[in-house]
Amino acid sequence: MAARIRPHDDDDLEESHEINVTPFIDVMLVLLIVFMIAAPLATVDTAVDLPESNAAPQPREDRSLFLTLQPDRSLQLDDRPVARADLAAALDAATGGDHARRIFLRADRELAYGEVMAAMNALRDAGYLHIALVGAEAATTP
Repeated sequence: MAARIRPHDDDDLEESHEINVTPFIDVMLVLLIVFMIAAPLATVDTAVDLPESNAAPQPREDRSLFLTLQPDRSLQLDDRPVARADLAAALDAATGGDHARRIFLRADRELAYGEVMAAMNALRDAGYLHIALVGAEAATTP
């Protein structure tokens, strides 16, 4: 930043030592909006039409492990597809062999009760006895 100083010329503008922060604020607001829109899209989740439950919501663990039973009877461990034959190995790999870890079971509402029980039996056969069923929260009417 260079400036010429003319001691006798009063018509020149004086040098300003202030920083114009308006462009910086504009850029930050645009970035804020971009991240507010992009953050919910970044979470990958398996779409399942859960049945409603009127039970009080329970606190979840820091790192919950979800087994999802899709309408086409396929299984997904968190968001990775897994074959029924490979379920025990995939669970052991995801939990580090910790059979006391709680497995959250989500199943589509259109599935037959027998399909959900078959998934629970597969979890039990793999040695995982702590199973929590996940349901959608029921809408409360005042």
